[in-house]
Amino acid sequence: MRSMTIKKDLFFLTLVFGGIAALTIALTRVEKIAPSKPSKKSEVALADVAVVANAIDAAFAENWVNRDLAHADQVDNLLVARRISLGIAGTIPSLAEIREFESQPEADQIDWWLARLLEDRRTSNYLAERLTRALVGVEDGPFLIFRRRRFVSWLSDQLYSNRPYDELVSEILTEEGLWTDTPAVNFYTRTITQGEESNKPDPVLLAGRTSRAFLGMRIDCLQCHDDFLDTVELGEADDLRSGTQRDFHSLAAFFSDVESSLLGIRDVEEHTPYEYQLLDEDDASVVVPMVPFHSELDGKESNQRTRLANWVTHKENRPFARATVNRFWAIMFGRGLVNPVDEIPLGGPFPKVLEILTSDFVRHGYDLHRLIRVIGATHALRLNSAANFSITQSHEDAVAVFPTIRLRPEQVAGAIGQSTSLTTINSGSHITTRLMKIGQQNEFVNRFGDPGEDEFSDRGETVTQRLLLLNGEMVGERLENILNAPSHLANLSPDVGTTVDVIYLTTLTRHPNEEERNQAVSWINQQGRDQRSEEVIDLYWSLLNSAEFRWNH
Repeated sequence: MRSMTIKKDLFFLTLVFGGIAALTIALTRVEKIAPSKPSKKSEVALADVAVVANAIDAAFAENWVNRDLAHADQVDNLLVARRISLGIAGTIPSLAEIREFESQPEADQIDWWLARLLEDRRTSNYLAERLTRALVGVEDGPFLIFRRRRFVSWLSDQLYSNRPYDELVSEILTEEGLWTDTPAVNFYTRTITQGEESNKPDPVLLAGRTSRAFLGMRIDCLQCHDDFLDTVELGEADDLRSGTQRDFHSLAAFFSDVESSLLGIRDVEEHTPYEYQLLDEDDASVVVPMVPFHSELDGKESNQRTRLANWVTHKENRPFARATVNRFWAIMFGRGLVNPVDEIPLGGPFPKVLEILTSDFVRHGYDLHRLIRVIGATHALRLNSAANFSITQSHEDAVAVFPTIRLRPEQVAGAIGQSTSLTTINSGSHITTRLMKIGQQNEFVNRFGDPGEDEFSDRGETVTQRLLLLNGEMVGERLENILNAPSHLANLSPDVGTTVDVIYLTTLTRHPNEEERNQAVSWINQQGRDQRSEEVIDLYWSLLNSAEFRWNH
């Protein structure tokens, strides 16, 4: 009996010490990340990334000289990695990823990190959500005929496989089928008002979405009246004019043949004329489908949606490529080269950098991964947000400094979750970890406040948002959970200095400077060993609530 008791005790001690050993390894080990293995096709596509990035850098430098503007110095690679991670993955690097990042040759670190993230589902999932906001909005919509989640998941698959963006958009505009089996048609079903007898997608809403999301132009105001203020330019390149109400409804007319049936979204067998009563008419009249500009690119195919898709994605229709480039620049920088991102004037003038990127994007087959790699290779992404001169709006407009942008709520939640985790939270994490992340993040975003569709507008921080970070459940749960890093760092780190270094790396993605390290080490050492865990949690809490954590800078 006694021997059985001893065996049980030994088994229990083995479990305890085994658990401690596992946690220690988690804190100190470097997760092995498989190196990128680009195909011959991708090697060709990326061969001249540096050449294009250098042309962009030269264009910025020329503009600074012409405008007599000083520019900020460059930051270290770790901060650049943080900016990239927040921009395209919506979170910050894990400790394991930082260790692996620092093990790469310094000259290759950013390229390695970009390649790593583009192969990571976190990136395609996050970018899919960002693009979905422009395509179908943020609301759940009519559940019986609309599946926003399915649309995001489908879009993530397309981005992960790096499907050419023109093909992707063409499918969105022309797809037929059920919203559950063919997720792309949710672009149409989102605009259906349930209960209406026609049960047809709304051509007016679809025209507005198409112009904003795919062409970077706000022509919604033309729905009700002509442009009396000369703010909307349409027509031909050599003969631009103010937009008219007929222009908008001529675009909406392309969607008149679309219907929703038991078979899902499809085109009616017999053409359905689009009728609308314009302001200068006494009765409704038939409005013929016509493109609002570059009519020479209109192939006038018999199927209206195919005709529209071919025109939108035509290689010579630069507004399509320009809008895409500008949106992805805004995703990575927090603001576009032209702002608002969906209000790019048809006749320009356009920043030289925007035109360089647009030409490269078209020339390389609308390759989004390449576009991200080119932007990631620029010196602009490495500029400091601070400078030894007075920063004005002119400096920000000319990208002479990196913009200081408040983190979006899902970025804050993602960063909090990753900074307090022992391991990298990604698609390879345990299902429990991923479900917990989703639940905590959704609750946090709901309380923090979603920025909605107009996601690049700058909003001030509210008292409620600050209190949520200071005293919110997510921060408290992540810091005090015995399975997370803060609860174990004090006991498992070899010394207090290592503890402090790890906390700074996992929260701010940088090493503490000498003053910060000495102050934190002294503060923690003043406490007894049994109270060090509380001090570690307090340091975590302080950094999570710092402006440096809450802003992309």
